Amino acid sequence: MTDVLAIAEHRRGSLRDVSFELVTAGRELADARGGDLHLAVVGGDVDAFAEELNVEGVDTIHTVDQGEEFNHDVYTQVAQQLFDELEPSTLLLPNSVNGLDYAPAVAERLGVPIVTDAIGVEGSDPLEVTREMYGSKVETTIEVDAPELVVTIRATEWEGAAGDGSADVQSFDAEIDESQVRSTVTGFEEVSGGDVDISDADVLVSVGRGIEEEENIVLVEELAEALDATLSSSRPIVDNGWLPKNRQVGQSGKVVTPTVYIAIGISGAVQHVAGMKGSETIVAINTDPNAPINDIADYAIHDDLFDVVPALIEEFGGESPL
Repeated sequence: MTDVLAIAEHRRGSLRDVSFELVTAGRELADARGGDLHLAVVGGDVDAFAEELNVEGVDTIHTVDQGEEFNHDVYTQVAQQLFDELEPSTLLLPNSVNGLDYAPAVAERLGVPIVTDAIGVEGSDPLEVTREMYGSKVETTIEVDAPELVVTIRATEWEGAAGDGSADVQSFDAEIDESQVRSTVTGFEEVSGGDVDISDADVLVSVGRGIEEEENIVLVEELAEALDATLSSSRPIVDNGWLPKNRQVGQSGKVVTPTVYIAIGISGAVQHVAGMKGSETIVAINTDPNAPINDIADYAIHDDLFDVVPALIEEFGGESPL
């Protein structure tokens, strides 16, 4: 039992980025243990998903034609049956809303340990899983002395797999007990402010408590408009009611990986950094040269944001409200 099984995630017709990150994590673990990587996709347009998931590193893709969207009861049964059929040592799932919905149920049915929110997995014997604790202030390594286990991985901690693959694509005929399917997805309803998904943005302009007053947010909005960027924020801005929840970056908000992340008046608390450290380029604007955000910033401007932001707006063709 050295193989690894990962289950991809999709939502509303599109694969989530974490699906490709699962491939990277799974390939590393399978190589360390001398096994194969099996990747399953459940529901939706499984043939199209399989073609997209056929990237370098995957040995076999299992398509399970069951429904269109995520369903706890269906995914739990499918995961258990795949695990029983393939007999892998490890089941990798995303540490997402959906993944955390059914991962514990699968582990309980299989009678195996579960470790959630992993940021590292080492294929030693026993298996070592790294996760963060105490609000991401410390990292801890857990040795799992068990032949089989379930692990959920945090998004953006692994690079997404790419490149042309040569996986064997197989259809898996799951036997679903319909009497145990007690829920179904009937539709989607956006929450307040749901017109914007900051996790899809290429450029994010993010504002923190350094903005001082709610009426000053218009300044950062003008910069976002000048850059054709999306506005986001740290938690204090949302807690104050100055921006809606869907704009929040961080552990209790959204994990984002834009090409450019501009942090304005954000000190860089560990909870915030956990949500944006995967950004390709990070620019920090802060008066404090010792602010933690500078530790991960590619570029740092140590100056008053009320001087810097208007200058940037003017440089990029906007009109500063100040």
